Amino acid sequence: MSTYLPTLKQLQYLVALKEHGHFGKAAESCFVTQSTLSAGIKELEALLDIVLVERTRRVVRFTELGNQMVEKAYRILREAEELSEMARSAGKPLAGDVRMSVIPTIAPFLLPRLLPQLRKERPELKLYLKEETSQAACDSLHHGHADCVLLAQPFPCGDVESEILFSDEILVAFPKNDPRDPPLQVDPAHIDETQLLLLEDGHCLKDHALAACNRPELRASARMMGTSLHTLVQMVDNGLGLTLLPKMAIDSGILNYTDIVARPLKSDRATRDIALVWRKNSPRRSEFQLLAEIMKGAQNWVSKAHE
Repeated sequence: MSTYLPTLKQLQYLVALKEHGHFGKAAESCFVTQSTLSAGIKELEALLDIVLVERTRRVVRFTELGNQMVEKAYRILREAEELSEMARSAGKPLAGDVRMSVIPTIAPFLLPRLLPQLRKERPELKLYLKEETSQAACDSLHHGHADCVLLAQPFPCGDVESEILFSDEILVAFPKNDPRDPPLQVDPAHIDETQLLLLEDGHCLKDHALAACNRPELRASARMMGTSLHTLVQMVDNGLGLTLLPKMAIDSGILNYTDIVARPLKSDRATRDIALVWRKNSPRRSEFQLLAEIMKGAQNWVSKAHE
């Protein structure tokens, strides 16, 4: 007795429908017509003799079994893609496409300094970048939408391997005319929680900043309202409070043309580790390790230029 095996194309259609929640948008993402995508999923359901998707005029709702199938489909599609990656990585390393997700508190400050060195050392590398929050970047990695992630650790990213590139200090930023005149090193105990401005949920820098202060009550009292570090800087510059910034942002000139001073935190936790992360047992592991070494070298060159 033969068993029907779903095709990769059918699984791609199923995953796209789950991600977009709309037949038209899912079809567009797969570069097929809506009728082709719908027919592919119906054929999959008929041959497996199960219902994966409940269809109504307004809502696409997956059954419990459909959701389980989607999770399995993610893994199958990712492993199928890794088959071609194995062949590609056996040739010249870092000579093809690499999809990298980068978190917003790293991307605008680090990439402009690193990418020229990457282009110089690996001109055949095609690096496709996507800016995402930490959790979204890790989800993209595990769903096969990203090959690697430029992330700030610690952060729970699942079953991954990583290479730390460097440590990034976290500093206190406040208006120059702050009447409290903070010392050259700011004790976290002296931070006024009612004045502390932090990024909204979803940004791991918020958790790193709170961990650096080691004051649990700050989580409840601080104002989580910044959508980006640039937004926080503008609020501080307008006298609305103080914030915590990574050194890489300051080195990149985020405080230029502002009346803001940044000083170190008096804390042994006031750092975050910038790391390149990839799926555990990835066939491109050696490529990502090489990429990490190139990025380390570029960062060291940049750091000396700032001294």
